[in-house]
Amino acid sequence: MEIAEGPDGTEFDRAIEVLEEQTSVLWRRERTTSHSLAKTVHPEMEPAAYGILTLLQREGSLRATDIAHSIGVGKPSVSRQLAGLERLGLVSRQLDPDDARSQRVVLTPLGKQQLTTAQTGRRTAFTDLMRSWKPEDVASLGSLIARLNSTYTKDTW
Repeated sequence: MEIAEGPDGTEFDRAIEVLEEQTSVLWRRERTTSHSLAKTVHPEMEPAAYGILTLLQREGSLRATDIAHSIGVGKPSVSRQLAGLERLGLVSRQLDPDDARSQRVVLTPLGKQQLTTAQTGRRTAFTDLMRSWKPEDVASLGSLIARLNSTYTKDTW
């Protein structure tokens, strides 16, 4: 994509404008995809809960406060999401072996199975979407998105 000069004459400013526009489109599409993925996991699951499931899949088990910190939302929001996921049988709480006053959240076997099914479908869709791309371009995009994600902090906005 060719980058024209921005309003103040700098190529960087124009590149930031293009980045903002394109990430907005991507985030809107991703939000739609997340809604569909959540419904694939369970028809009653809230879309925001999908990220909690993937975090638990990666980490194994976490305390609710660690989940809240990791995804950058308040503990009340996480508690509400976890209650819904528990009701659906996708997560359960266990006593923390390191601190009997705390509980850790884990995926249930049903949660693991349903999440894996949804992820397989998503991976297939990504593969079909990007089949015409060169492998190095896919790898480069993944690296650049990871770099962008690593620059975010809770106070970014």
